[in-house]
Amino acid sequence: MSNKLDPTPDLSRPRVYQIRVQGHLGAQWTDWFGGLTLTLEEAGDTLLTGPVVDQAALHGLLKKVRDLGIPLVSVNRIEPNPAHPLGCIELGKGREKLMKAILYTHYGPPDVLQLAEVEKPAPKDHQVLVKVHAASVNALDWRPFTMPSLLIRLMSGGSSKPKDPSVGVDVAGTVEAVGKEVTEFQPGDEVFGVAPGSFAEYVANGANTFAHKPATLSFEAAAAIPVAAFTALQGLRDHGKIQAGQKVLIDGASGGVGIYAVQIAKAFGAEVTAVCRTRNLDMVRSIGADHVIDYTREDFTKKAQRYDLILAVNGYHPILAYRKALRPNGICVVAGGSFSQIIQSLLLGPLISKFGNKKIGFMGIAKTSKEDLLVLKELLEAGKVVPIIDKCYPLSETAEAIKYLIEEHGRGKVVITVGHSN
Repeated sequence: MSNKLDPTPDLSRPRVYQIRVQGHLGAQWTDWFGGLTLTLEEAGDTLLTGPVVDQAALHGLLKKVRDLGIPLVSVNRIEPNPAHPLGCIELGKGREKLMKAILYTHYGPPDVLQLAEVEKPAPKDHQVLVKVHAASVNALDWRPFTMPSLLIRLMSGGSSKPKDPSVGVDVAGTVEAVGKEVTEFQPGDEVFGVAPGSFAEYVANGANTFAHKPATLSFEAAAAIPVAAFTALQGLRDHGKIQAGQKVLIDGASGGVGIYAVQIAKAFGAEVTAVCRTRNLDMVRSIGADHVIDYTREDFTKKAQRYDLILAVNGYHPILAYRKALRPNGICVVAGGSFSQIIQSLLLGPLISKFGNKKIGFMGIAKTSKEDLLVLKELLEAGKVVPIIDKCYPLSETAEAIKYLIEEHGRGKVVITVGHSN
């Protein structure tokens, strides 16, 4: 640990210190540390920066660090800014470099998520910096909170805490800055796309992960599209080999992926049967379903009807039941659902597909594709696909949004709206 305390400070100038500690501390700790600014770094440390009146106050701060059991990395005195009205703060002029973001720093229920101040990203040469107006919640965001922490740790290589504290992927906003290699976008452009860590005021990612937002869509509607619609499009087209005139069934038709699957299947010219709960029947009819099945009243796998393609987005049926519901040469694509259903599709799907003329497979996480983003944009602009938003939550209530999806199985998409503090 380095420790560069000045033994003979110039009392005519304010003393500004930067204390680096291991681990992430949220903005709620600011008052505990006498109003120092807390900045989270990618390396996993937190910087506490600000003016300290004297050595006694400094040692008092360091004692608080020790009392909390937080490893202390370094203490450095930094040069103040004499032009600042309070006589501080190199960081004072650097507050524009900070932003608010949701962080996932500990395993546990959604309540472990915290709204904190972190460093605003700077776009690399091939990247776009986007001022986020809205983001949306996907299974990627809420599913970790439904899994045992032991299983999550095993899946992450035994890590005692999440390796990446950022949350969110879907995003819609305004281009703030572009890297020198970017020619497609310029500051002020309205865009939508994919960027890890989108539950934040700003996000940066490669230019090939964004497209210009359709002018007729709100930021909230545009943010509700990318990952869920990628999953629906790729599940039907690439994995399911959908063809016009086929009988297609969407199991879990009223969820985030399901609403797009119904509409995209119709755009491909299929005859679509949508499976959902009672309260959502009218909604799935309104987006184009030719037939609807209320799963609380009947089990489609036990009916005589057979399908060319089944997209199982949020189901719970055994794999052999799906196989029974397929026509000869039919395909079942599992894109989510219960844990047991996913495991069965991974273990039994290849075996079933090897023997006989029916195919069952698990598609995994959809690929981010600029070409597919443009396909979706075209469908949106043609009115063939319409986003369905259940609820909107402010950034500060992200944990509540995730709990709502887990407990209530939202109808369509849940969106996070982002207000800006600067």
